Amino acid sequence: MTTTLRPTEPLQRTADGSSSRRFAVCVNSRPVGTLHLATHPVFGPKVARVLDLRIDEPDRGRGRATVAALAAEEVARSWNCRRLEASVPAEQGGLLRLAGALGYVERNRNLAKTLPEGRCPALPAGSVGRRMTEDEFGPWLALAKERYARTVVERGATEEEARAKAEHDHAALLPEGVATPDVLVSVVEHDGETVGTLWLAQRADGAYVYDVEVAPDHRGRGHGRALMLLAEADSIAAGATRIGLNVFAGNAPALRLYEALGYEPTQHHLYKQLL
Repeated sequence: MTTTLRPTEPLQRTADGSSSRRFAVCVNSRPVGTLHLATHPVFGPKVARVLDLRIDEPDRGRGRATVAALAAEEVARSWNCRRLEASVPAEQGGLLRLAGALGYVERNRNLAKTLPEGRCPALPAGSVGRRMTEDEFGPWLALAKERYARTVVERGATEEEARAKAEHDHAALLPEGVATPDVLVSVVEHDGETVGTLWLAQRADGAYVYDVEVAPDHRGRGHGRALMLLAEADSIAAGATRIGLNVFAGNAPALRLYEALGYEPTQHHLYKQLL
């Protein structure tokens, strides 16, 4: 039996050069699933994303998803894309294993935790949190963009793509700087000395930690835990019942901390370079 992709719509193109197309996954012309492929809204037309890949229940476990994923690579190459990306929910372990077998590499993952109702955690002795000042915000933002771009480059993007993404994401999420509604940018001090910074936002689906950073000279002393406890305390005070965050692959100390605090994976973000 032959598994192929059959377009179910014309190739969609926008004025900025983005492309998108939906396909039926077919076995000998019989539809057994769907695939949606598009170029990246931030990285541009040289990067494609698998937005959706589904195989109907009766046809699962027969290699249909593998062939469809490989066919998606060929479509992406025909669009002159040099990288393909995909996001996999944590509960879809089979799809995650398939992506690994096909050469996809994890760039980052989302984690989340259910917050205890009305019980704000206390910071360690000697540690206090306060809001970042306007004077502190500019230098912090420049460093946050630089760190973010550098991490994206380390995981497959070009320098140009990474800087564009850093500018786009920070401008979209902090349009009014430190005064952006539903956003708290904070500093943690220990014994009167600044040891780290925290960027927390309240969203419709709960609180979200966009950035947490311990100052280089103060790492390995438990201040990362203090920053996360501040994030949880501020989230509970705002009425949130759930808190989430993103962590880049390879950041083992951060992963250990989040796991110890009770965070669990919700989604994995993967990429594959196309030769």
